[in-house]
Formats: sequence, structure tokens, C-alpha cells
Amino acid sequence: MYTIRAMQPRDYADVRTLWEATEGIGLSQSDSREQITQFLERNPGLSFVALADAQIVATILCGHDGRRGYIHHLAVAETHRRRGIATALLDKSLAQLKTLNIHKCNLFLFRDNQIGQAYYKHKNWIFRDDLVVVQSVLFED
Repeated sequence: MYTIRAMQPRDYADVRTLWEATEGIGLSQSDSREQITQFLERNPGLSFVALADAQIVATILCGHDGRRGYIHHLAVAETHRRRGIATALLDKSLAQLKTLNIHKCNLFLFRDNQIGQAYYKHKNWIFRDDLVVVQSVLFED
């Protein structure tokens, strides 16, 4: 059994540990305590953690720019996978985006993240091959 609650800045150490242990998640300076705290303050009520026995076993980092939603990280501890936790977190974040009148949600996956790709294909997300990601680095990691 697990419970879901909004992610708080105080969760950072446990969330970071989970991200580091999760295959397919890339971390950078944008995932520092300061940056995540800023992100959560800018996007309240969109990111969540799942707890089992008072331990964080899953998390989703979600935000929006006023037009589109974005899932940045969705991670479930290996010991707690295949229990519907990822789906529950994803559904909760998407439902919150809908309350804000956000019509679409995007995410980025590494090409070699086969687990992530299989998950989102199973969820019927649209894989766009007509777009190219272009990025400008404002601060070097």
C-alpha cells in the first residue's frame, strides 16, 4: 500500500537518491536542491511523491509554462514497480494540469531509455518524429 502527496522541498534528498538510482533519468545542475525548490514553488501542486512505510518509493516532477505541461522525471523504485504507482502519479499530475486549462503535456526521453519508451507507448502517448529538440545552454553544468 502507498500514499501520494505533493512533493515538498524537504523531500529533495530522498527524491534525488531515487532519481540517481533510476535507469533512464539524466540529472544536471537543473536538478540541484535550489533549482528543484524554485521549480516546485513556481509549479505548486503538480509534482508528487508516493510513500510506502513512510519512505519515498516514487516521484513525478511536473510543471507548465502556461501553455503546455511538462513531465521532467517519473521514477519508481525497482522494488515497487508494476504496482500502478507510476500510473497513479502520472494521472494525478495530468489531472492537475487539466484544472489549469493546460491542453497538452510533453516530455523528453533519452533515445536509449527503452523502459520509458515502452511505458509511454503502453499509455498511448504520441511519439513525434516531426520535431527536433533544440536547446541553448544559459549556464554550464
